[in-house]
Amino acid sequence: MLGKRRKLGKKINELKVGESFTTSSSIEDRDLLMYLGLTDDANPLYIQHDYASQTPFKRPIVPSVMVFGMVSSIISMHLPGPGSHIIKQDLSYPRPVYHYAEVRLHVEITAIDRKEHTVDVQIHGYNEEGEEVVYGSLKVNPPYEPHSMNSTSLENFY
Repeated sequence: MLGKRRKLGKKINELKVGESFTTSSSIEDRDLLMYLGLTDDANPLYIQHDYASQTPFKRPIVPSVMVFGMVSSIISMHLPGPGSHIIKQDLSYPRPVYHYAEVRLHVEITAIDRKEHTVDVQIHGYNEEGEEVVYGSLKVNPPYEPHSMNSTSLENFY
């Protein structure tokens, strides 16, 4: 992977207010177990059916940070895309996401600040029943235009 050129996402001058991206995904057992193992998170609400059944949730739920990971992936891979960086987030999780649930996520660019090199992004996510499971806003640095080594090295020649 090192030394290979990767396609960058949309640069700030290529983005437009109202531009959006929608996708669906679900969190499977292997995703949940990898996250819990990597973070050493043993919250019984996420993995123990006997405990979760005694809570208002009635069954194990997905950690909110994993739902945010799905949002982050959209920013990193689709809009604005590779090279982007989330610098601020304000998200709410009004309903839990249960294991295996299909989550439909929609992001939309609501403002562009070329001077600060940021875009504001609204996020809304829904479960299969159409209930909102995540909403809020992000401030994102879209990819920066790289400086080409070829263009600068050739400036010495006429």
